[in-house]
Amino acid sequence: MATDYDAPRKSEDDSESIEALKERVPAKAASVDSEDSDNPAGFELPGADLSDIELDVVVLPPQEDEFTCMSCFLVKHRSQVAGEDAAGFICTECAA
Repeated sequence: MATDYDAPRKSEDDSESIEALKERVPAKAASVDSEDSDNPAGFELPGADLSDIELDVVVLPPQEDEFTCMSCFLVKHRSQVAGEDAAGFICTECAA
């Protein structure tokens, strides 16, 4: 049996007016809490000076089954080698 999804749906609950629905919805709080309890330090705006923050990053050396694509410079698995040019290996995504 085919269903017409564009047809308007009629049910018993549709008899309520918009005004009656608006009366049932509680009024939203007018004030906005400026202090967020989840993030008491606030938030950083784009372009903020983060020069005083140090990041600890562990850099792993290339594994035996990995290569670096010379087109996109991403580290990929050897199964994604499409070919090799004068610069080095090229991945299948860049070769397409």
